[in-house]
Amino acid sequence: MFVLTIDQAGSRSTEDRVPELLRLLQPIDTVLPWERSVGDEAQGVLDHADGVVEAVLTCLRAGDWYVGVGIGAVEQPLPVSPREARGTAFVAARKAVDRAKKTGDRAPVAVEGPDGAAEAEGVLALLGRHVLGRSEADWRILDLLQPGERGTQTAVARTLGISPQAVSKAAARAAWHEELAVRPALARLLAWADAEAAQG
Repeated sequence: MFVLTIDQAGSRSTEDRVPELLRLLQPIDTVLPWERSVGDEAQGVLDHADGVVEAVLTCLRAGDWYVGVGIGAVEQPLPVSPREARGTAFVAARKAVDRAKKTGDRAPVAVEGPDGAAEAEGVLALLGRHVLGRSEADWRILDLLQPGERGTQTAVARTLGISPQAVSKAAARAAWHEELAVRPALARLLAWADAEAAQG
């Protein structure tokens, strides 16, 4: 399984943003719900890699969050809250979020677990760089784009009152198409690491 431990950056000098983060993460399916764990931290337990990718990129987009992904076992039977759960995935997530606080100029995300975790972290860091580099204007465009739909750039341009070329340039600048292509590969790396953990 996957445990995400997410810690607010600079929480002593800024308002509590955990409720806002929980609202953003709420649509992402979990086996144990997104909850405040302690202080300015949130946690969730997932059993599918696609959700992990979505959650991490959501946190990075929101900004000022350290994200630790732990891959491993969660003791059964599952309790009702992540705060009551135990297992190697929780230990790995704690180690990962502590490392995420030391990534410097890189995206503040780390992945801990068996074989495959380091590779997944590398891809997440690359995707994270693009997410962190996007402006609000970029997001206004990207949020309206529908992957694989013909004519979507023209429709977005019409909606926003800009040229299709401006939409195309924003998508290229943001590496939007590359992100869409890489997400499934990243999910496979995470699933591979999860399978390794299950065998171990």
